[in-house]
This record gives sequence, C-alpha cells and structure tokens, in this order.
Amino acid sequence: MGIFGRKNDQTTAAGATADTAALTGDYTIDPSHTTLGFVARHAMVTNVKGSFQEFEGTLHLDGKDPSQSTASLDIKMESITTGSPDRDGHLKSADFFKTDEFPTMTFRSTKAEALGGEDYRITGDLTILGVSKPVTIDLEFNGAAKDPFGNERVGFEGKAEIKRSDWGVTWNAALETGGVLVSDKIKLNFDISAIKSA
Repeated sequence: MGIFGRKNDQTTAAGATADTAALTGDYTIDPSHTTLGFVARHAMVTNVKGSFQEFEGTLHLDGKDPSQSTASLDIKMESITTGSPDRDGHLKSADFFKTDEFPTMTFRSTKAEALGGEDYRITGDLTILGVSKPVTIDLEFNGAAKDPFGNERVGFEGKAEIKRSDWGVTWNAALETGGVLVSDKIKLNFDISAIKSA
C-alpha cells in the first residue's frame, strides 16, 4: 500500500517499521550513505557517469497527507567528480558550471504526490547558474529502519531527466562523424538515506 498507506501493524525486513505516524517528521539527508549521480552521453557512443560528493539536504514527510511532504537540497558544484580530473576541471569552468561564480546548485520542492504502491513523485525548482526551472523526480520508497546507532532512517531511490541547455549549459563540440561530444539530455539518479531529526 506504500509508505503512507501501510497498516500500522505491518513490518518489513531489517527492522523497518510500517507505523505511518512514526514516519512523519523531519529528516536530514546523510551524505555518507547518499549518492547524487548523473549520466551524460559522450561522443554519441558511451555514457559518462558522475556524482557530487558534498551536499546537504532535508526532508519533511507527512504520513497522513503525503502532498504536504517537502524536500530541500544544496549541492556544492566544486565537488563534482567523474573519475577524470581533467574532465572535472572542464565541468567547473566557464564552459559549463562556472563554479567560481555559481558555487551551489539547489533544489526546492513545490509539489509531492503519492502514485500508489511504493512510488511517489516530487516536483520542484532546480537552480543552476542562477536559473531556476521545474524538475519532476520519480521516487521509490525503499523502507524505514533503525540503524545500530539508534538512528531512524528512511531510504528512497529516484530518477529524472533534464536538458542541460534549459539552464544555459550549452557548450559542445561537433564530431567528424556527425553528432556532438556531450548529450543535451542528462539522466539524474538519486539513492537517498535520511535520518529522522524531529
């Protein structure tokens, strides 16, 4: 029945709780157990994967009315990594993210929806290079559990697709065989663990 629709007496593996009242509250995203990743097509033939290593964020879950749930995220653009220092330096430069001028990318939710089962959708404003555009993220609830240190955790996996050109990130290079070096479409992937704080 989903995170906000489970029966109160239902439990899941790994100590997960299904008490919807217990899930309601404020959460802090745990950077050490969270991945914020992206995938871009390179040279029309392969994918380059990357992630951000430094960020902070909060969630508010409303067990009675999921539409009142919210999310906020701040990402340090200097922390971008793709496994190639040269490529990372290019991404931080004026050709792409201009990290000296725009050090932070932000997401602020504006709408939350329960889609049924463990599936949810959150819409919000993503701000890159000072430009804010709406983004919709599909989420799957992975469960809730108390870890060995007594922290109450929730987990979500999410995905979205954006066009970087919508935020003015347009640098590219033409290929001799046709096409371009870097795709406009970027896939975003999220694996989120958050700790209840109140």
